[in-house]
Amino acid sequence: MYPFVRLIWQTFKHRNDGPVAFGDVYTTHHYCLPWDLDLWVELNNGRTLTLYDMGRIPLGHASGLTAALRRRKWGLTVAGSCPRYRRRIRMMEKIEMRSRALGWDDKFIYIEQSMWKNGECANHVLIRSAVTSHKGIVPPSEVAKEMGIDPVSPQMPDWVHAWIAAEGQRPWPPMSE
Repeated sequence: MYPFVRLIWQTFKHRNDGPVAFGDVYTTHHYCLPWDLDLWVELNNGRTLTLYDMGRIPLGHASGLTAALRRRKWGLTVAGSCPRYRRRIRMMEKIEMRSRALGWDDKFIYIEQSMWKNGECANHVLIRSAVTSHKGIVPPSEVAKEMGIDPVSPQMPDWVHAWIAAEGQRPWPPMSE
């Protein structure tokens, strides 16, 4: 089940955070709770992606994205992710989550997030997100204008461009057999 109570708590907890400029790192703190665990008593990989929502949603609020979405009646969706897991996170361990927007192309906004414990990076994800309207995907440059920021994307790291290129070669729909 989606952690709606946790989401409400994070939204309440960060409601008065100061504004965050595009590209700045936004930090939140979380705990690995018993219902976040897998059979090996560590943070479940699927729940990890859900917990990343708990960092992106307050980032959206602090950056002005949420206000822009509400004004224009736009939606927001994750259109792809590329996680990397390196360290176990066990029950009741405190996690520092770092989130930042990297830039955009003609369709998607790219967000980098990582979870840290005891000064070490436990996992990292690149998120490809799309803003949507009843007409389909809203160009990120239009979203940027609505947020009052430069409609030209900042330069993204080479590894992000490499992932975008790799995703462009991946067949869709996937093989059916």
